[in-house]
Amino acid sequence: MSDDSAAFAGRLAAASRQEQFLTVVSREAALAAFRAAVPHAALPAEPVPLAEALGRVLAADVASPIDVPPFDRALVDGFALRSFDVAGAGPASPRRLALNREILACGVAPSRAVEAGTATPIATGGVIPRGADAVVMVEQTEFDADALAVEVAAAVRPGQFVGYAGADMAAGETVLRRGTVITAREIGMLAACGLAKVAVVRRPKVAVLSTGDELVAPGERLRPGAIYDSNGAIVTASVTENGGLPVPRGIVRDDEAALETALREALGDHDLVVLSGGTSKGAGDVSHRILTRLGAPGILVHGVALKPGKPLCLAAAQGRPIVVLPGFPTSAMFTFHEFVVPLVRALAGLPPREEETVAAVLPQRLSSELGRTEFVMASLVHGPRGLAALPLPKGSGSVTAFSQADGFFAVPAARAGMEAGESVPVVRLGGGVRPPDLTIVGSHCVGLDRVVGLLGERGYRARTMWVGSAGGLAALRRGECDLAAMHLFDPASGRYNAPFLDPSMALIPGWRRLQGVVFRAGDPRFEGRSAAQAVAAALADPDSVMVNRNAGSGTRLLVDGLLDGARPAGFWNQPRSHNAVAAAVAQGRADWGVAIASVAEAYGLGFLALTEEQYDLACRADTVRSPALAAFLDLLGTPEAAAALRDLGFAPAERAPGSPT
Repeated sequence: MSDDSAAFAGRLAAASRQEQFLTVVSREAALAAFRAAVPHAALPAEPVPLAEALGRVLAADVASPIDVPPFDRALVDGFALRSFDVAGAGPASPRRLALNREILACGVAPSRAVEAGTATPIATGGVIPRGADAVVMVEQTEFDADALAVEVAAAVRPGQFVGYAGADMAAGETVLRRGTVITAREIGMLAACGLAKVAVVRRPKVAVLSTGDELVAPGERLRPGAIYDSNGAIVTASVTENGGLPVPRGIVRDDEAALETALREALGDHDLVVLSGGTSKGAGDVSHRILTRLGAPGILVHGVALKPGKPLCLAAAQGRPIVVLPGFPTSAMFTFHEFVVPLVRALAGLPPREEETVAAVLPQRLSSELGRTEFVMASLVHGPRGLAALPLPKGSGSVTAFSQADGFFAVPAARAGMEAGESVPVVRLGGGVRPPDLTIVGSHCVGLDRVVGLLGERGYRARTMWVGSAGGLAALRRGECDLAAMHLFDPASGRYNAPFLDPSMALIPGWRRLQGVVFRAGDPRFEGRSAAQAVAAALADPDSVMVNRNAGSGTRLLVDGLLDGARPAGFWNQPRSHNAVAAAVAQGRADWGVAIASVAEAYGLGFLALTEEQYDLACRADTVRSPALAAFLDLLGTPEAAAALRDLGFAPAERAPGSPT
């Protein structure tokens, strides 16, 4: 046996001997164990300059060291005087007062007292001179420049238009309480007290590591078999969002010695260590072995009844908590939200996160695994019964689920699913997230991408979900979307799309596009042949790999016709967009597939035409005049949209009589 073969055999043997370290506990038991071992309490205080205090948490009560304002001041422009001198004054019986020879502008200290029968000109905010007990507005006086006197045509009461020292904050008065999150308002109060520094809770330093031989840092060249490390960036941003100070420590390979060194260094000067990846039972996952050597108490929990997120590992060593998140992005973020966010916020002195929850109707039954709390990412749309929650068909490895989701809801561990029509509490993701103005579900087209972009320039926010033509129509029937996008051919009538609509639906003519077989230029199995000949050659070659399309899409029907029941290699690779098909062929993961001509051109692929098809949209007839949909329909008829579609090689379709306009 060669050295390489021996090494490989050794790795396989190690994998087969690997201990079964996942002992799954409930979410509640995991939280209890983690809180029992790791204090969820605020860190010690540190003084920071006022300019750096925004968003921080006060570590102690703050008492004003001075009166605010520090002196009695005028609240209007006018004259400081003794109220007794103008008692009974009115337009018919003004009182004449001699003027003191000074003007009290802001920041000017008085040098003369106001004596009986006198007054002093004063500006808003000016210091009230000794002897004065009121201010009369300038509008109620008449100035006599020759005699240096003023006639007052209104009586004033003692204290009128005077702001007294300490009326806002008195010296020694507690003005801000411990635990207050400092906003611009609190910054203003502290500055008014003359405080240049303030004691705040120290932000927890959180070491963020990612592990995996397959990971590459964003910005670096992506080698074959590798993926970019998105978890590190997401965790770093989430730590900042929740009051922590993230310290990115990069990617550590699946090497036990290197990972142990990295963890020991991180424990030395951080309050919390968060590692993503390395929590499952694969041969490369070594973190669990290292955690047992770092110090007591070691591993607290390894395996939680969550979906996604089962492989979560919670530990503590050297007085520091360690959290090992699952490697898949969705799993990592759900477990981070559940277990790490409360700890980071507690260490930072922040209150528990206030989640905004909205009630939404589940439009279709959702099955779930009994015994595991399942978190479901969802998009919110306006349905017939108000807000509806559309579960996103994404796995735990999906990053785009977060960009498409408005929130998430939980299916309890004791339930095997939730029924259609049931109301679910959806936790909103982000304070500014709102349902889109327009939801489009169905078949993907780059032309629709372009039109949606133009719609955004008009101020309307649209969400697109690619589930195939049939899926789009089903969503429209259930009231889950505003528009269904499709290209379904009916052989019986020889027409596209219209034969598939319900009577309650209206067809919106879209554009025509060319579908065909895509391949890498120069491939002799395809080059110079017709589409039918090329597919026959590919099916005859056992080494040829195809890329399919998702069931329910119009393109899938076209592909199924070409295959005529065959199931070649690559048949089960069923992406949801033309771009994904072209990317698979361009990158050599597949040799051929079916996509539209404009996408083939964009990816530099060869193209063999199959058919020109009609890509249309449909809406419910009773919603055609909603503002967002009306704007979309108006946009389709503009020269701007026509030009954008022509640039992509599409021909706008003529509108049939009676179609929405």
